Amino acid sequence: MEPQSIVHPFPPLYNKNSKSLILGSFPSVKSREEMFFYGHPQNRFWKLIAMLYDENIPQNIEEKTELILSNNLALWDSIHSCTIIGSSDSSVRDVIPNDLSVILKNSRIDRIFCNGALSYKMYQKYIFPSTGIDAVKLPSTSPANAAFSIERLIENWKIILE
Repeated sequence: MEPQSIVHPFPPLYNKNSKSLILGSFPSVKSREEMFFYGHPQNRFWKLIAMLYDENIPQNIEEKTELILSNNLALWDSIHSCTIIGSSDSSVRDVIPNDLSVILKNSRIDRIFCNGALSYKMYQKYIFPSTGIDAVKLPSTSPANAAFSIERLIENWKIILE
């Protein structure tokens, strides 16, 4: 598979009531096809959020949007564009970070959580200097993070409920 230079293809998900921002790194091939966050069926993100908030696991984009916004969450990614091979975090090069200012100005975001190491690394390197908001690094919900069971993910992700 050849490296591709890709610009993030869909907008952030938030509204004026969003208080906590969950940042991924960059959408997977499946997410880019679906034009929405965490589109890979093996990614545990939607199951995890539903379990944390004691709600049904969303089955479509409308239900996913409702789950996020009704719990005052926001979703976005650290990376605006990059060179990437498929969905591989380890292949990411030539990063241009996302600008969070529009979200921060138009919401009540005061907490930022990074879904995985790459998101956190990109946030710290490129975005933190302009926001000044400390981010919390959480274990990735990606199927590539097989070391973490859904139970271990829940244990670590409970912090977003505080």
